[in-house]
Amino acid sequence: MAQVEATTERIIATQPDDVFDALADYNGTRGKLLSEHFSEYEVREGGDGEGTLVHWKLQATSKRIRDCLLEVSEPTDGELVEKDRNSSMVTTWTVTPAGEGRSRVVVTSVWNGAGGIGGFFERTFAPKGLGRIYDTVLGNLAAEVEKK
Repeated sequence: MAQVEATTERIIATQPDDVFDALADYNGTRGKLLSEHFSEYEVREGGDGEGTLVHWKLQATSKRIRDCLLEVSEPTDGELVEKDRNSSMVTTWTVTPAGEGRSRVVVTSVWNGAGGIGGFFERTFAPKGLGRIYDTVLGNLAAEVEKK
């Protein structure tokens, strides 16, 4: 099994602390940022960063639906890590300064891919598809925090 990785980033015209707070707000802001690829969003524990347990279904393609139950941690300042209890997927959101009043947000998901020919297609196409999904989420994040 090879590890599969998808990374997307965006510069957002808002202070890093404000961007991070919006991402970590699972009870409020986070649900509003998700694209049509996400369904059944539910905060099961916590709701503000570290210690949150959140559920959603991610429909990456018409046939591929991933049932996610994510444990949230904040290992370092500006970093939010979501570990899926139902798979090997780990998604890391990193928010860093990018000049005056601007933030760089990088989201990276990694997981253990399938073997064989299915794994080849997964490694080839899944990162692009997931990248497009998270690019939409980052666009929604920018629209949400830049209007404040």
